[in-house]
Amino acid sequence: MSSAELAQLITLLRSNELDLTSSPQKARADFSASIGAAPVAADITFESGKLAGLPVLASTTPGARSDQTLLYIHGGAFVIGNPTDYRSLSGELGRATGVSTVSLDYRLAPEHPFPAAVDDCVAAYRALLEGGIKPADIVLAGDSAGGGLVIATLVAARDAGLPMPAGALTISPWVDLACTGSSMQSKIAADPSITREGLLANAELYLQGKPLTTPLASPLYADLRGLPPVFVQVGTAEVLLDDAIRLVGALGAADVPVHLSVWPNMPHVWHIFGFMLSEGRDALTEAGVFLTASLAH
Repeated sequence: MSSAELAQLITLLRSNELDLTSSPQKARADFSASIGAAPVAADITFESGKLAGLPVLASTTPGARSDQTLLYIHGGAFVIGNPTDYRSLSGELGRATGVSTVSLDYRLAPEHPFPAAVDDCVAAYRALLEGGIKPADIVLAGDSAGGGLVIATLVAARDAGLPMPAGALTISPWVDLACTGSSMQSKIAADPSITREGLLANAELYLQGKPLTTPLASPLYADLRGLPPVFVQVGTAEVLLDDAIRLVGALGAADVPVHLSVWPNMPHVWHIFGFMLSEGRDALTEAGVFLTASLAH
């Protein structure tokens, strides 16, 4: 680890701290101005389109397989973010996996509260299947709230009788909207970008009065049996550390093949900062190894 790289990143994050308690409009603009400004490699090709009537941003890198697909579900606490903001992350993850990527622009709260996001993700996955892609040739991935949506999508798809994809990746997943994990307190000083107060504010915008432990919103509380292999990555400088650890425990208790990768001192979704942080690039490579192996079976 380069301590200089990490120190530079932490300083950058603290100087551009995102206030999730601000209005959705301001938070969206601030987020796009920061994360959306991440450099994008010139050899990634992007194309806007529709999937199940929903906007998507498809990406390919040189040599990517077109017969296999990564469905990416972006983060943003269910209120902010879009595929354009996350194009560097989704594109580089597709490169690491060696396949084409489809990043979904699902509907956001508070304009479209729960379960709109879950419904959109399931619709997109169903559309891939109905388009002729075999479930064994599809993997799902997502970060933060998108990581939670990956698990919720799998649960909802299973309950709808859809076949499971080959595997799923969750990066720094938010799976307990009640924010009861011990790291919500123990990692306050270490986390340069996320707070429990900000998460709870957005959980309320998303659920609008429904219980914070509603299973398809907080999949930590869902029946997780029958899901495909899941790979969970998380950093130790995250208030969401305990969400990841508890998710792995719940998946394991449900007999789901699961692997946890904990990265010391890494902040929330550090993969986005691979352009300046070697661990970001290494984490993308690690994720790609899992996703590629899942698609090979």
